[in-house]
Amino acid sequence: MAPGNGYAASAPRMTGLVELLDRLDRAVATALSPVTSAEGVSRDGWRVLLMLARGGGRSMGEIASHTALPAPTATRVVDRLVAAQLAYRRTDPVDRRRVLVHLAGDGRAVVERVCGRVERRAGEALGPPHTPERAQLAELLEALASQPV
Repeated sequence: MAPGNGYAASAPRMTGLVELLDRLDRAVATALSPVTSAEGVSRDGWRVLLMLARGGGRSMGEIASHTALPAPTATRVVDRLVAAQLAYRRTDPVDRRRVLVHLAGDGRAVVERVCGRVERRAGEALGPPHTPERAQLAELLEALASQPV
């Protein structure tokens, strides 16, 4: 591309954003990993538990799509959560051909414990949780995460 068309100026900004998001992802993984590991839950399992904690039963297709996991991997993750009694499967009352995954009581307790520990760690690193900057950051990240891939 020719100089002056804006490409050269926008490329470093996009690369910088990707680098910042990558650094943030690593920081989150570093903070989250010991807490979820102590509960016997993988990072993928944690994503599924969080999704289930938002309510309602979820199909395996919804779980795979939301977590960006291949269907066989999502099934193995759910199998482990069911075996640990953190989730359970039930037939969809509307469509008896479908099976929905639900959060079990023990799964809800894990989510509450992990969220509390992570919130304390985040508070130590990011300051008070209820600031305009954190609210704005959450809105911006939600907007970015909602973009089609």
